[in-house]
Amino acid sequence: MYLETINSPADVKKLAVAELEALCGEMRTALITKLSKHGGHCGPNLGIVEATVALHYVFSSPEDKIVWDVSHQSYPHKMLTGRREAFLDPGRYDEVSGYSETRESPHDHFVIGHTSTSVSLAAGLAKGRDLTGGKGNVIAVIGDGSLSGGEALEGLDFAGEMRSNLIIVVNDNQMSIAENHGGLYQNLEALRRTGGQCPLNLFKAMGLDYLYVAEGNDVGRLIEAFRSVKDTSHPTVVHINTLKGKGFEPAMRDKEAWHYCAPFDPEQVLKAMDAPKNESKPVPEDYAALTAEYLLSRMREDKRIVAITSGTPDPIGFPPVRRRRAGSQFVDVGIAEEHAVALASGIAKAGGKPVYGVLSTFLQRAYDQLSQDLCINRNPAVLLVYWGSLSSMNDVTHLCHFDIPLLSNIPNMVYLAPTSLEEHLAMLAWALRQGEHPVAIRVPFGKVRHSLEPVDSDYSELNRYKVVHSGSQVAVIGVGSFFRLGQEVCALLKEQSGVEATLINPRFISGVDGELLDSLQSDHQLVVSLEDGVSAGGFGEKIARHYSTTGMRVLVRGARKEFADRYDVSELLKANRLTRGQIVEDIVRLLGE
Repeated sequence: MYLETINSPADVKKLAVAELEALCGEMRTALITKLSKHGGHCGPNLGIVEATVALHYVFSSPEDKIVWDVSHQSYPHKMLTGRREAFLDPGRYDEVSGYSETRESPHDHFVIGHTSTSVSLAAGLAKGRDLTGGKGNVIAVIGDGSLSGGEALEGLDFAGEMRSNLIIVVNDNQMSIAENHGGLYQNLEALRRTGGQCPLNLFKAMGLDYLYVAEGNDVGRLIEAFRSVKDTSHPTVVHINTLKGKGFEPAMRDKEAWHYCAPFDPEQVLKAMDAPKNESKPVPEDYAALTAEYLLSRMREDKRIVAITSGTPDPIGFPPVRRRRAGSQFVDVGIAEEHAVALASGIAKAGGKPVYGVLSTFLQRAYDQLSQDLCINRNPAVLLVYWGSLSSMNDVTHLCHFDIPLLSNIPNMVYLAPTSLEEHLAMLAWALRQGEHPVAIRVPFGKVRHSLEPVDSDYSELNRYKVVHSGSQVAVIGVGSFFRLGQEVCALLKEQSGVEATLINPRFISGVDGELLDSLQSDHQLVVSLEDGVSAGGFGEKIARHYSTTGMRVLVRGARKEFADRYDVSELLKANRLTRGQIVEDIVRLLGE
């Protein structure tokens, strides 16, 4: 095997082109084997193999610096830069991150997991090189899907004025996570159709030189192209036409489904490819799917309702079949969260009813638009925040811990935390019905839970918490997904100490029910807040601040503020004293002091 001989990019340079082609085949085999057992990003990595081999054949990393946009397609790069055993030895699969990681290798220059950043980061490296008298090429690798993000266009705009070496490889596989959306893709299509000769050229219009490679999975053609731009004294775009998922038929046939994959049985997947599709199967017991079905039913009744996504339709419950059912009442803006928030504000101002579904980690990209474009204007757009939990994604670049401090501290924003499916849909119905506030709903994460009692349908009186069970001495406030933890804490506390605690469902994350909190002072000594996210700047600190001039003791429980990476959820909860046993232990200790 050639791959077993590759310890650094220097070993790639020793091979002839025919041998490089064999190496590419071995890399694909290793990728499919690891992905089938471990899961990870499938299509992006399979499609970039030849380009990665050609880059390391022509350039000299790490002196020549390669920056991978999103970096979810950097698995082949890792194979060639001293980390091949993490793809060949199952016992070492977890040694590397699914993204570029500076602690792993000098060949990785940034920790990157969000999109549209590589051109700006690479431009910064190039400018720093020039300021310090450095040498070497700087290469940004960016996918066509990432071009829809505003920062990518800002980076290209800046690069157009540079007068030194910067190479931008545009990996055009005609896909984002799902299909691409936006006017610039018409120009990419025209460039592919004309072999790069279309007189309208986005990149040239920005002052960049341009080279097109039609055979983006031909390692020999790519080597020629990269050699021709190496050591250039001006910024240049190399536009390569590649096939997402190349080498694995299921990933080529269904590019959206195979963008990312859980572990799978390759033989069973291949057998299932030609099985008839059942698009009328029952809706799974899943918050995203059930929410999407609810919205589709409302869309039939109210043509003003529109669902919006920024490049992640499936995780928010809108796979292709539901997108087709929604028609023009579903909008994918591409990977452009800032635009999605401002668009929703404009739609709401015009009398529409926008519902923007977004994963917690990606909402961070739109803070300014949330504050300036939406909340200052008090437009009644609805945001559905998915996967907000310590138990969802655990890669350092995709943490979903920070949405509570982010959203709950913006004036005019109403942030709701349902504890069940019924409460969630009731809140969503109210959010669509009301016209006074921008409303965000933290969609519960994990197993669907149902309310045993009727839920309220009107949330117009803001910041009114709900006492689920009245007790004394201790009040436990469980926010959203952690309401169940609050129930468990109350039950264990009664079992171990006989204390009958008050249990509160706050429902509103963004405000304090001062009247209720004040009433607790008559017969309670301790208030405990539990939130499924970081505690710094979060909900519990609002409770503690309210009681700061009183004698009430407050125990705030959430996660510490840190960039945790690839953690075990149970260990993270223990480290933050978020298990029911630890919380009860702390309550008993505080009561005894």
